[in-house]
Amino acid sequence: MIVANDVVQDAADNACLVPMMEAAQAQGGEKPERVLADAGYRSEENFRKLAEKKITAYVALGREGKRGKNILPSAENRTRKRWSSELRSEEGQRWYRQRKWLAEPPFGWIKHVLGFRRFSLRGHQKVKAEWQLVCAALNLKRIAVLTSA
Repeated sequence: MIVANDVVQDAADNACLVPMMEAAQAQGGEKPERVLADAGYRSEENFRKLAEKKITAYVALGREGKRGKNILPSAENRTRKRWSSELRSEEGQRWYRQRKWLAEPPFGWIKHVLGFRRFSLRGHQKVKAEWQLVCAALNLKRIAVLTSA
């Protein structure tokens, strides 16, 4: 199920992590204990904000399987150093592995089940509305499948 979504006019995802976490929290009514995200969401500011909210972040620090591509912790990014050790721990690895089957399938379902591959409308507000409809359609389809089983 998709609990929060947005469309932004920025190629970088890192500014979206905390707002999406807060939107998911508003929908679910409870503060999350942890956040799982890929490397596109990493930033010292995100790590700092999540630490202030006492939320454990399991955010990739580099590209999986690509040696030499990791962002190493330094004196300038102390919070990242803390989360780096969290992510590399056995528990961190266990939690982060779940991201692949929690976060990625909806994109595959949207493409292959719903057949949505590009936006029909133009303009930021129209694209946001179209994406809301796509997410709602996916959720309705999932509810129908789950309730008929």
